[in-house]
Amino acid sequence: MKPYSVSFGGITDKYSSWKNSAFAVIPFPIDMTTTYMAGTRNGPRAILDASSHMELFDEENKIEPYRSGIFVSTEVPLATTGPIPMLKQVERRFRSVIKAGKFPVLLGGEHSGTCGAVAALRKKYGELTVLQFDAHADMRDSYLGTPWNHACVGRRIVDSGAKLVQVGIRSMSEEEDRFLKKSESVKTFYASEVRDNLADVTKGIVSSLSGNVYITFDLDVFDPGIMPSVGTPEPGGMSWFEAIDILRDVMLSNCNIVGFDIMELAPIPGMVAPDFLAAKLCYRMMGWVLAKREEK
Repeated sequence: MKPYSVSFGGITDKYSSWKNSAFAVIPFPIDMTTTYMAGTRNGPRAILDASSHMELFDEENKIEPYRSGIFVSTEVPLATTGPIPMLKQVERRFRSVIKAGKFPVLLGGEHSGTCGAVAALRKKYGELTVLQFDAHADMRDSYLGTPWNHACVGRRIVDSGAKLVQVGIRSMSEEEDRFLKKSESVKTFYASEVRDNLADVTKGIVSSLSGNVYITFDLDVFDPGIMPSVGTPEPGGMSWFEAIDILRDVMLSNCNIVGFDIMELAPIPGMVAPDFLAAKLCYRMMGWVLAKREEK
């Protein structure tokens, strides 16, 4: 797999080559189906650029995750014929990463890219649970003429045969509400529940997960006060520490984390804090992956 023009964290070739890396990052710079505010095509590069300004010591896990190697592939190319060729490209890259024994990370880019990742992981592992951090249910069967719209990613995950656990939801259509009420494949923890009782929600999330778990993180799950750089910044979102507290318990639990993505960053020129948050989140999640491996 060919490397990208910049590395994660600004690390040198010693730690960013394909051969020597435990992690493989795939940039998905696409916003073909985004609505309201566009710009997620610039998200992956903004995360990578911000990452070069982070401290590379993970103060929580007391390690330097980059020393295990972080490879960044070339970007998934835009296909003017529609979303499907791009999702197939994500699926192929995930399959290559998994085959090589590396841990896959997708950076977006619109949330539809998650469908390609899930397709590859379902073929590899069979049973799969997806943990979705999101402001929106993303349960529409179709939106604006396509079932592969970013607003349909949750529905496509369920259709793939995977189980779905949602966290931070605070916006949906009447159609989505009806679907969630009758679905046995989806467990939803609403943003109001996180606000009222974080400890119980965290326990509920962890108890809902087992076996192979993929984490998809739509950055609009955060409150727009700290994450305004998203397509639809819904009020009432999660704080950094709420998300970190949930993720810590999830990633260090008994389930098998098989990959994750961080999606929907739409950078605002001159406002770098959201880009830095996304980069820090990605690096912290890598740290937990390694910390759990060391425990074993």
